Amino acid sequence: LPDIVCLQEGETSSLRSNIVHRPTRPGETQLEAFMERVEETFALQGRDMPYEAFYFRAHHYKVGELAMLVNTRTLQVDRHNVQAPEHITHHHVQGLKERKQSRICAHMRVLRRVDQRAFHVFNTHLSLPTPFAREFWATRDKMGGGVNQLHEARKLTEFMQGLTGDEPYIVCGDFNSPPSSPVFRYLTVDAHLTCAQAAVGQINPALSRAFPTAGFMHMRMHLDHLFSGGGVSWLDTEETRPFGDLTSRFHGLSDHVPLIARFRLAAPTPVLVT
Repeated sequence: LPDIVCLQEGETSSLRSNIVHRPTRPGETQLEAFMERVEETFALQGRDMPYEAFYFRAHHYKVGELAMLVNTRTLQVDRHNVQAPEHITHHHVQGLKERKQSRICAHMRVLRRVDQRAFHVFNTHLSLPTPFAREFWATRDKMGGGVNQLHEARKLTEFMQGLTGDEPYIVCGDFNSPPSSPVFRYLTVDAHLTCAQAAVGQINPALSRAFPTAGFMHMRMHLDHLFSGGGVSWLDTEETRPFGDLTSRFHGLSDHVPLIARFRLAAPTPVLVT
């Protein structure tokens, strides 16, 4: 079983979320309905359900919210920002500020039960590039090059660095930015993050379309990423398949594919006390 599951585009209530699943009670969220299905599945197998779910709400909109599932057998939650997720939205046009979907970053510090080693998990979803900037119309490849996206990537980096200190961390989500884009380069070069798929040789970070993680009709895009910092070693991404791969057990379930990876925490640096 995975230790951590990070979800994006959770919805409190919308036409889209209610078409397939009718709420069983007023105010039921997508995450609550999903967790009920998870509990039913474990019960049918005669197993205890080990996951605790955390829901990170955005303020203005009920779409694009985030969630984390934690395996409480292997991890202990130390702290999180469920009550006040970090807002990273960049408003390029102030007049449209109240109409723009809020972008947030979810954070959690967890401890491994086996040795109480701490690490941080961040989950986010960046905006699409704004069409209200001159740069949007001046470039052919627009995803990951928006001035608003770069501002949000900087806010995200500052937020993470302010919390993690010397402790290891991972950050995942829908960045709406392919490899080789300005946002991807900023995160991996300026912010010194390690891309999991590049680290294990699954992708060439210089190619933007070689490994699509999302699709719509005939469009294929690599928008989702797993990054790390502070002493995380990526081991493999064996169960991660490109969008459209018929051999994937997740094929056809979403317009994005899950990124699945294993990692190891580096040995802590010894502290010299004199």
